[in-house]
Amino acid sequence: MGYVRTRDNVRIFYRLIGKGPTTILFIHPPGMGHITFKQQLPLSKDFRLLYIDLRANGNSDKGSAPINFPIMARDLHDVCNQLDIDKVFICGYSNGASIAMETALRYPNLVEGLLLIGAFSEVNSVLLGSEFLLGIMASKMNMMKPIANVIAYAHSYSKEFKKDMADYMLKTDADTLYQMYVEGLNYNCTKKLQSIACPILLVYGQKDYYVHHYQYKFITRHHNTRVIYVSGAKHQIPTKHSTVLNAITKQFIQKQKQTKGSQSTP
Repeated sequence: MGYVRTRDNVRIFYRLIGKGPTTILFIHPPGMGHITFKQQLPLSKDFRLLYIDLRANGNSDKGSAPINFPIMARDLHDVCNQLDIDKVFICGYSNGASIAMETALRYPNLVEGLLLIGAFSEVNSVLLGSEFLLGIMASKMNMMKPIANVIAYAHSYSKEFKKDMADYMLKTDADTLYQMYVEGLNYNCTKKLQSIACPILLVYGQKDYYVHHYQYKFITRHHNTRVIYVSGAKHQIPTKHSTVLNAITKQFIQKQKQTKGSQSTP
């Protein structure tokens, strides 16, 4: 646990937990912070887990630069570089998956694989677009407590965690959340998917209907994409379906390691 300074001298909060040769980097959605992945801690028995608060989120500093995904991807690269981590599997959740994709596009030598939960390469549906517009409006009106309570309630698996997440979200200011929602609404990497060098595993909730169609944009453009549906799940897979997600994550990484090992064997 500690801080890493980026190239523009912004402190990024991190926790590095567990042991083993393989590191999983977790990327949270706007405002939610690294505690989003608290239920993934059991994976530390087999892997190193790199938890971070994105720039201006949680315990990380904001800096003076406008918030955008390329800068956040650069921050992740800087964190890994400062911690002497040269390879990671990235687990990105919801809009955090967009930052994960941007990182893989900009730093292909860093990323061994992408596990993307509820991912979309662009916002092209009324339902998803409406969610972003609602977040933009609420954050512009500085409605941080209602936003925090709604998101915490949606992700809660206990009263304690609900309170912890709501409190943690209030560490992020309204301007940061506004910038991240605007960036998320406008981000589009669909035409670049074919340039992502690593394998992609898409994890969708069976009942998360409004993002299901995005899988076809990945499948038709990226040569190594697989899709898994979590039975009975909506969007909140890391918190409410953690046992299944942890098993999927472990299997995905082990399979990629085995595949890479067999390819390197003469």
